Amino acid sequence: MTTSEHEHVIEVTDLRRVYGGGFEAVRGITFHVKHGEVFALLGTNGAGKTSTVELLEGLAAPAGGRVRVLGHDPYRERAAVRPRTGVMLQEGGFPSELTVAETVRMWAGCTSGARPGAEVLALVGLTEKTGVRVKQLSGGERRRLDLALALLGEPEVLFLDEPTTGLDAEGRRDTWELVRGLRDAGTTVLLTTHYLEEAEGLADRLAILHEGRIAAAGTPAEVTADRPSRISFELPEGYFVGDLPPLAVLGVSGHEVEGRVVRLRTRDLQRTATALLRWAEESRVELRRLDARSASLEEAFLGIAREAAAGAGMPGAKEFVR
Repeated sequence: MTTSEHEHVIEVTDLRRVYGGGFEAVRGITFHVKHGEVFALLGTNGAGKTSTVELLEGLAAPAGGRVRVLGHDPYRERAAVRPRTGVMLQEGGFPSELTVAETVRMWAGCTSGARPGAEVLALVGLTEKTGVRVKQLSGGERRRLDLALALLGEPEVLFLDEPTTGLDAEGRRDTWELVRGLRDAGTTVLLTTHYLEEAEGLADRLAILHEGRIAAAGTPAEVTADRPSRISFELPEGYFVGDLPPLAVLGVSGHEVEGRVVRLRTRDLQRTATALLRWAEESRVELRRLDARSASLEEAFLGIAREAAAGAGMPGAKEFVR
């Protein structure tokens, strides 16, 4: 199959995965990933992200549904798929006594059309670590080595499972730039991540999984579009929420008060902010710690978690976030 810009490089239809004992980790999900696209899988704890990615990588056969990578069944036609894909697992498990250079040479021997090891080590910033043993690398450096090995075969499709875990802020930014460069060169990337800023900044499209099902999907803007914007501020002594104009007039869909801090939710941020500031000016009221912002992917994600927690009678959203 010849890959073109119009093909769905990854196609998933009604995919299911069941473990021993009948636990259904993936419950009939459907999505596709286009050529040269970065697609992120997000999810609450135990949502089924890794279970899904393992099926895409051909590590197991689905219990139901259909998956195609580059037009092939990745499990039954592994020989046609594996040489064209790169995989970065959550943990590489490399021999600890080998040096970085030796590890790359070993991996290159198992990789079709491997590019020079020095080239991939330069890409991930490990050129100066070639003689260092794996056991002496930091956690972040091991993640860089994982990524280097995933890139050895110049893959058409790259699977990244939590690629920046353990990296410092600079390392995460460098990895993001590398992923963007790969996408711009035509590589299709599917990643899982717990860093919502990472998904929002990298992904062309994404899906949020919860309990093995897709709870929301689309571009980051589409996923956040149905979530309200927020305005928060602190009222001075002697003023209360009841002193504000009627919240309906402000376009407020909900609010919370904590001490003197007021938080408003609105689906028309400009209208609400304009009306609020006009009232403050006319009333000569200083709105301290004023903060207005559109809905973020983090809010969409946590909103799904809160809704799930409420439905299950559980204490709160944070329990769902790793």
